[in-house]
Amino acid sequence: MSRFFSRKYDKLEPYVPGEQPRDGKYIKLNTNESPFPPSDAALGYAAEHARPSNLYSDPDCIELKEMLAAKLGVEKENLVIGNGSDEILNFAFMAFCDAGCPAYFPDITYGFYKVFSRVNGVPFREIPLKDDFSLETGDYRALNGTIFIANPNAPTGIALTPQKIEGILTANPDNVVVIDEAYVDFGAESCVPLIKKYDNLLVVQTFSKSRSMAGARLGFGVASASLIADLETLRYSTNPYNVNSYTQALGIGTLLDDDFSRSRCGIIIENRKKMSEGLEALGFEQTDSLANFVFARHPGAGGEELYLKLKEKGVLVRHFNQDRIKDFNRITVGTVYQTERLLEVLAEILGA
Repeated sequence: MSRFFSRKYDKLEPYVPGEQPRDGKYIKLNTNESPFPPSDAALGYAAEHARPSNLYSDPDCIELKEMLAAKLGVEKENLVIGNGSDEILNFAFMAFCDAGCPAYFPDITYGFYKVFSRVNGVPFREIPLKDDFSLETGDYRALNGTIFIANPNAPTGIALTPQKIEGILTANPDNVVVIDEAYVDFGAESCVPLIKKYDNLLVVQTFSKSRSMAGARLGFGVASASLIADLETLRYSTNPYNVNSYTQALGIGTLLDDDFSRSRCGIIIENRKKMSEGLEALGFEQTDSLANFVFARHPGAGGEELYLKLKEKGVLVRHFNQDRIKDFNRITVGTVYQTERLLEVLAEILGA
């Protein structure tokens, strides 16, 4: 760091994204991207309807909001649109956390929560998951702070039902509960309907995973109009043109062809089952994932060892160094070919 870097960031440890090789030699199962591109119809709509690049994008994303609101059964006043869901999450840390209102989240979850806490100077506490990596809702009662829960969780893939999340909401009526649903479309149930009942609920979703738009950067938050107004205040105070014109148009095109996205989610769910069954046959232990990845360990090989050997053979997966999960790897569900190749390479490595 330079001598000019602010001391308030002395202890900041930035989020480390998954590897993004550009040489194309790897089967890439490490960053939970969709193996499928957006539909031709969606891409065609974006090419035809994107606002000219010499003009600013629509800061209110009106057309996108109206279409998304209709899909979700809410009003456009219940939506904020972001440059990926990460931007919405950062706004939530800025808006609903401070020295007197700390952040609470599991000890094993999306790594950006800790980074967002530190970059915004927010005190936080990590609440340990149970030994089986499930979340004990009783640990989140009357915390007097803002709660962040990824559902399904990352990297475990384990999901809570809306009924269990409702218990957390009722136990924290005077604080915001943020439910991060980045992976909800792969088998879990969304909490979006609960925003009509609870004014302290913010649900965050993304187009990155189930709608094949990871590179386009499009996310959104759903909440009561008053919570959305808070987030919009911050958005307009930082970057009102946060979503570019092409991304807005591609988002609309994707929603117009939503059956395509849903069908691809169905394929990924089928491939997840095949991957899980193949891993089980090789002796792997796994969590009950409802995301577009599996979380697995093998009793005969360490997580880092398997990660490195897979990489040597052209397959990228994600390994984490935290003590509780260092024996696991998170493996994105890809195409049938990618899944079969993963299992072949693992069999070679394990001598199965």
